[in-house]
Amino acid sequence: MSVPTQPAKTPGAVKAQTHPGAPPLTPASTPVPARSAAKRRLMRQTELVDRVKAYDPDADEGLLNKAYVYAMTAHGKQFRASGDPYFAHPLEVAAILTDLKLDVPSIVTALLHDTVEDTYVTIDDVTKNFGDEIAGLVDGVTKLSQLELFSERTKQAENFRKLMLAMSNDIRVLLVKLADRLHNMRTLGYIEKPEKRRRIAQETLDIYAPLAGRIGMQNMREELEDLAFAELDPDARSSIVTRLERFGESLGSRIDRITIEIKRKLAEHGIDAWVYGRAKRPYSIWRKLKEKQLNFEQLADVLGFRVIVKTQDDCYRALGVMHGTWRMIPERFKDFISNPKTNGYRSIHTTVIGPEQQRVEVQIRTQEMHDIAERGVAAHWRYRENVEGESTDAALAWLRDMVDLLERGDSAEEFLEHSRLNMYQDQVFCFTPKGMLISLPRGATPIDFAYTVHTDLGNQTVGAKVNGVHVPLHTPLRNGDQVEIIKQKGSTPSPLWEQFVVTGRARAEIRRFLKHAQRDENVKFGRQILAKTFADERNELTDKAIDAVAKKLRLAKAEDVYAEVGRGALRANEVLETVFPELKKDPTRKKTGYAPAGGRKQISIRGLTEGISYKLGQCCHPLPGDRIVGLVTPGEGVVIHTIDCAELENAQSSMADWLDVTWGTHAAETDASVARILVRVKNEPGSLAAVMTVIAANGGNIFNLHTANRNALFFEFSIDIEVRDVAHLQNIIGALRVNAVVESVDRVRGPNDPSGAATAATSG
Repeated sequence: MSVPTQPAKTPGAVKAQTHPGAPPLTPASTPVPARSAAKRRLMRQTELVDRVKAYDPDADEGLLNKAYVYAMTAHGKQFRASGDPYFAHPLEVAAILTDLKLDVPSIVTALLHDTVEDTYVTIDDVTKNFGDEIAGLVDGVTKLSQLELFSERTKQAENFRKLMLAMSNDIRVLLVKLADRLHNMRTLGYIEKPEKRRRIAQETLDIYAPLAGRIGMQNMREELEDLAFAELDPDARSSIVTRLERFGESLGSRIDRITIEIKRKLAEHGIDAWVYGRAKRPYSIWRKLKEKQLNFEQLADVLGFRVIVKTQDDCYRALGVMHGTWRMIPERFKDFISNPKTNGYRSIHTTVIGPEQQRVEVQIRTQEMHDIAERGVAAHWRYRENVEGESTDAALAWLRDMVDLLERGDSAEEFLEHSRLNMYQDQVFCFTPKGMLISLPRGATPIDFAYTVHTDLGNQTVGAKVNGVHVPLHTPLRNGDQVEIIKQKGSTPSPLWEQFVVTGRARAEIRRFLKHAQRDENVKFGRQILAKTFADERNELTDKAIDAVAKKLRLAKAEDVYAEVGRGALRANEVLETVFPELKKDPTRKKTGYAPAGGRKQISIRGLTEGISYKLGQCCHPLPGDRIVGLVTPGEGVVIHTIDCAELENAQSSMADWLDVTWGTHAAETDASVARILVRVKNEPGSLAAVMTVIAANGGNIFNLHTANRNALFFEFSIDIEVRDVAHLQNIIGALRVNAVVESVDRVRGPNDPSGAATAATSG
């Protein structure tokens, strides 16, 4: 297909809402007035080609020229909200990628990345004109743009999963997407709606900036963070910028003097180095103030210096000069050359009381290390050299870890949480007893360490030694710790672990194990409930019968039916009636499915006229032994309430409808009544089974069960129990309270659920 000449299918004014923008680093975040397109000169073809050939002399000049003309023609007369021709956006994205020195297919992808979404160009057209590789990249970026992350958590989480999958196929998709987001953030102020600007800025801070950092692109991360900061908290940023401006020329001259002094000291020791310094970015300063709870005057190290030397040996020699000349700040020394970060970053960090008694942070590295620090994974893409190196593997190890978690079936929300945990945190480096290096987020514990080594090791952990000393499992690990995990076959994770682990993998594996353990318990419990329900109707419970129920309920297998019954989501009676539909027609059968042999008996209530219809209140669950009142209710007959039922307060004006009633002499002996209790148990395998055993051992029948609340420490269950009377219920409650797994148990007098628990009868 030739380049389309038809008008673009998305008008410029509408497109501007999809591709936002704001002037870079403006302290205030107010919309910027639209400007004339004539005020911005587009980069010419020759300029773009020259930028690429400056670092890649063999670049395909014809392909770059073709993509330039193709994209410019396709976008036609589209305009952005800024007033610029829309083609300015893909051109700026391409320029950002040339700064990262990316390969020609990436630059071409940047030029074409919006053509499929916003013009009549199709992916087949791109394939025909530019080949499969570029078409695949354009398709990946297009799909990400079409599912742009939204503020709704579930949608954001699901889209983030897709982003990670696209990245796992080709990291260049992410590089183009990051450049796309960076240019959009630089022009964010042109979007008119404040809420949309804030949403985009928050997405950038939550997702894109950490992703950039995680693949080693620190400059891009810092700029994205600062641009988002300008939108989300313009007053705070403006305050920091104002304070930095107060230093004015004195700050610049101080940086120059310190730079010259550091370079002079290194030269005296025969070390040739390039040294430069700068003030830290406003967001970096603000984050440090917030983390350390300092005010601006207390934050001394606002200046950062980089020392670039020729060799790795020179790095350590330069470090010796720095520490020999100026006093080093304890706890501020990190050697990322010996222990590189997982994104491939290598440098030595130290902080000293330097020239002019100024506290300065210094990073010492070689030119190669500096290139990787500035451009991250873009500095050593696997596809560029067609080799696999240690630094490349380290830079992408986190991505493989995330994709592994994704493929193991976590929910989208949990996956987003795990990913954020892995993206945000700094690192500590620990060792196994055999000397294997394990990189972990700061604050990680022996449990995190164990799960990083292997899932089975984590699941079976019962203790840990750090540097030969037994420590609690929640102990934070430090750089250089040697960690020995003590395991025991058959041991299982504790729900409490989830409260202190910090790695996404550990949290995912703990949750997965506990979910499976809870499901197994629900299946066992559900099977027992159904066996009792079927037996009471003189029927045998078979897996074949439950398989048929599963099909009717659109569940995958019989085990799912047992699990649903066990957790209270499906009533046993519903399962029974699904297998034996004729039971629905039996008016004498209780809806619980626990009809006593010989037929149903009536609960005896004294004080009612013979033949009058009554039922037990669903609001208070009266039991034989409770003081009760009858309330004449239109359309329902007489409803029996306990004397302290809150419903009676609503009927004070119609006390003439109250009936003085009492339980019959043998009420507790005629038929079971339903009571409701709220039980809180420890969140550990076997707790629910223990509760069920206590209730059964004391003559109670579980009629319905519902999970009322759950967290990492405990479960709360609302349980409906068939009991004889109040004394019987109190006996069960007492037995539960002394059980080791039960934290609390109380009778509930709240509204009943529509489960048919209330007993209907006729006075006789």
